[in-house]
Amino acid sequence: MEVSIEPWKKLVVHEIIEYPFEDLVRIVLSQTRAMGGGIASMSWCNKVIFQHTIDTDAVMQEKLKGTIHYSSVVFAVKDKFERQVVREAGTLNLVDVSANEIFRELTAKLRQKTR
Repeated sequence: MEVSIEPWKKLVVHEIIEYPFEDLVRIVLSQTRAMGGGIASMSWCNKVIFQHTIDTDAVMQEKLKGTIHYSSVVFAVKDKFERQVVREAGTLNLVDVSANEIFRELTAKLRQKTR
C-alpha cells in the first residue's frame, strides 16, 4: 500500500467581509440563537477571528486538482486569544487554529486587508 500526503496547492476566497470585533461577536451570537441556541464557535489565528463558508457542490473537481474554494470569509481583528468571549447575549468559543498552515496564510492575507 502506498500512502501519499499531498498538500493543497491553492486557496481561493471569493468574498471577504471584515467587521469590528464586537459587531462580529453580536452577529454570530444572534445567528446561533436564531438557529436554536447552543454555544457558537469561531477560529482564531494571527490575531484574527474568522469563519469560512464552503460551496461544496460547485468545487469538487477543483478540490481534486488541489484547489480549495471558500465562498466567503467573515473576520475581525482580535489581538489576544481567549478560549471564550462571554457577552450578555451568550458565549462564543474561540479555537486556536494556528497550527494549520492554510489558516496561517489566510489570516496573514486578511490582516493585510484590514481597515
